[in-house]
Amino acid sequence: MTDWPCALYLEKGHLFQGLGFGAQCSSGGEVVFNTGMTGYQEIFTDPSYYKQIVTLTYPHLGNTGINPDDVESDRLHLSAVVAREYVSRPSNWRSTMPLHTYLSEAGIPGISEIDTRELTRTLRDEGAQRGVVFPTLGVTDVVKRAKELLEEVPSMEGLELVSVVSCKQKYEFAPEIPSPKGTFVVVDYGVKRNILRNIKKRGYRAWVVPYNTSFEDILALKPAAVMLANGPGDPGEVDAFVIDQIRKMIGKVPLFAICMGHQLLARALGVSTFKLKFGHHGINHPVKDMRTGEILITSQNHGFAVNREELEKKNDITLSHLNLNDMTVQGFTSEKLKLLSAQFHPEAGPGPSDGSSLFDNFVKGFLE
Repeated sequence: MTDWPCALYLEKGHLFQGLGFGAQCSSGGEVVFNTGMTGYQEIFTDPSYYKQIVTLTYPHLGNTGINPDDVESDRLHLSAVVAREYVSRPSNWRSTMPLHTYLSEAGIPGISEIDTRELTRTLRDEGAQRGVVFPTLGVTDVVKRAKELLEEVPSMEGLELVSVVSCKQKYEFAPEIPSPKGTFVVVDYGVKRNILRNIKKRGYRAWVVPYNTSFEDILALKPAAVMLANGPGDPGEVDAFVIDQIRKMIGKVPLFAICMGHQLLARALGVSTFKLKFGHHGINHPVKDMRTGEILITSQNHGFAVNREELEKKNDITLSHLNLNDMTVQGFTSEKLKLLSAQFHPEAGPGPSDGSSLFDNFVKGFLE
């Protein structure tokens, strides 16, 4: 379904009117912008975007359609999509359906014909904020209707979402791997499949367990290492039990943490997190490896960051990576405690593969 009157309203009073595509319904969430030029299918199926309305800054959306291979989870997780121009007839040999059909089947609305440059500037100046996308056909007072819908949308700060997106029982990913070198236990805060693919690619089995699995149950799987995966929401609101289990692991088993896992590992080390003004969402973020001077172009998706001042006071912890746009913490490591942590996504999906060497560094440094 496409081309019905539709609107996007931000909590600070900005109204954008355009044309709808996908599901003809209303939906609310935190409005963010993503600067990637490609990879929208991976973005939409990344659990880290749960409860977010994603604005694509690249002007065209839908050109490559949808295929069954480029998914990062078993369903779409975002609340709504915002685009400048929607292409309803895709042209790509891998496409099996248009994007609007995919969104419609998942119950997710999209809005196009929006000035995404103006919207992005607004979010950069004022910060990410609550918003709603809704059909306006027959609505006499659009702003009044928007405000009514907005009352039901919670703020991302203070919102715990890990428990919603995590698996409910453990499972093994791609168990057919021959002669595995060992087992990674992946704690699922909203894991992307490309993390699991990267583990398998390096010759390890991957057992995925729910976010609140106890340290004792993790040890029962005899892990060579534990992966603390990505996920949505405010890391400061994740249950204290979860933090306690991570704290028990530190120094006992090699730990590799990504995105939400990185933030929760920092909390387990006694380091706080904070809300970024508009977050980092895209596939072109420059990150400096502080140990080698190498610059990585990275894929990122997060709205919170680790407190750098507190982190640098920790014994046995080395600040390893910094974001060159705003100098926020992008990674830390410890040889003594056998841990490696990254705020960005070394598995990409979508994005460049510059950061994939972290998987090799972890395996060679702590497992071989």
